[in-house]
Amino acid sequence: MANSTLQDNAASASNQWSKDSKIWQSLKVAIASSSGFQRWELERDLNLIEPITNLDQLVSLYLRETLETLAY
Repeated sequence: MANSTLQDNAASASNQWSKDSKIWQSLKVAIASSSGFQRWELERDLNLIEPITNLDQLVSLYLRETLETLAY
């Protein structure tokens, strides 16, 4: 019985991770296509400073900087 519960919990966690991953993918694409993100990317000219090709990293950096700005 305990083994079945562990398997059910693992399956539930896996399903939740899959849903979260799909949501993040959708959000990431929506953010990257927004005018605010595109303007931010151009203003910083990130490819000259350090080439970041990972969209996850770019969107995370954008969100971090945006939230820091809003915190002031």
